[in-house]
Amino acid sequence: MRALWTVVHRWIGLVLAGFLTMAGLTGAVLSWDHEIDEWLNADMLETPARGPLKTPLELAAAVQASEPRAEISYMTLGLVEGEAAMFMVRPRPDPATGQAPALGYDTVFVDPVSGHITGQRNGRSFALSQRNLMPWLRHLHESLLAPRFWGTDRWGYWFMGSLALLWVADSFVALLLTFPVKLRKGAPRLTAAVGSWWRRWLPSWRVRWGGGAYKLNFDLHRAGGLWVWAVIVIVAFTSFSLNLYREVFYPVMRTVSTTTPGPYETLKPAPQGTLLVPQVSFAQAIAIAQSEAKRLGFAQPAGGIWWGGDFPFYNVSFFDPHDETGAMGMGLSNIYVSSDNGEVLGTYRPWHGTAADVFVQLQLPLHSGRILGTPGRVLMSFVGVLVAVLSITGVIIWWRKRRARKMTP
Repeated sequence: MRALWTVVHRWIGLVLAGFLTMAGLTGAVLSWDHEIDEWLNADMLETPARGPLKTPLELAAAVQASEPRAEISYMTLGLVEGEAAMFMVRPRPDPATGQAPALGYDTVFVDPVSGHITGQRNGRSFALSQRNLMPWLRHLHESLLAPRFWGTDRWGYWFMGSLALLWVADSFVALLLTFPVKLRKGAPRLTAAVGSWWRRWLPSWRVRWGGGAYKLNFDLHRAGGLWVWAVIVIVAFTSFSLNLYREVFYPVMRTVSTTTPGPYETLKPAPQGTLLVPQVSFAQAIAIAQSEAKRLGFAQPAGGIWWGGDFPFYNVSFFDPHDETGAMGMGLSNIYVSSDNGEVLGTYRPWHGTAADVFVQLQLPLHSGRILGTPGRVLMSFVGVLVAVLSITGVIIWWRKRRARKMTP
């Protein structure tokens, strides 16, 4: 049986190796995406003007005036002096032809004091540049930069989510293969048998630094995986749950436990390639959400509003503008406002709801490590690099064994 699991681990590992190397290294970098982005693009993200802040709607008007062919899908509400406000835009279809113009960008940054546009970038561009490095890496990490075809842009997410599920299964196979082959025969007591088994398993946790290149490579692969095995399983599982959330994860959670579905789970999106027309304005949705937040006693101010055009509601987010993820990565709340009639359709509040609701909420904080704050981000960077090391050492082990078999007469 062990021989079978060895073959299973070998071939799953070879299939996953390239993808996990990429995902591990990009994930290590993305743990610090805001800091790196601000360093690379300080001229765009840091603003010189000082004084009274304009309102988000005034800034939105400036963005709209700069390019009438664009329409706003997201605007920053939590403005901070010295930090550019972000506005996400998309092409506005021509009423006469129905065709959407090519804008060349999807994000605009604006000085919240002066209202001047500090820069633009296309976060979905396949071309790599200093301006879009961090969005480019995130899309590579999540979806392999897969383009839209056959009416959807979800192919890359589905593919990476499926690989993540395979990674979860292989992690348990890898753990099994580190165990001793069998317990010592003739052990007089269970405690003695367990002690014997543990002593035989202990070498699997050690790295023989002076044992030569082959032993070092093998030990890094085996011991490295053991020391962070639990974290790897968490990362692998949350990779699956985040990428296949609507398709697999949430439907399964709803089946096996009690969840509180929100509008993303209960409403159907518009047909692919079409956008809804809101009957409620950004200003009205913001006012309704702020009133509801006051009634519910939200501690944080409104930080942003999203109108995707695919669902008939606005998503108004509430968070500390200085720390969007908040305490333990659970600092963001949402209020959903109908774009048809202004009705409050639901709320998202971290640490609220059933046990299954909280488990669902924890997926991104666990995956990013932010559940542990800065130490968690450091841990995820380390684990990302280690995942790449485990993948590369696994390929080296296979290659050397394959070469040895070919050389054997």
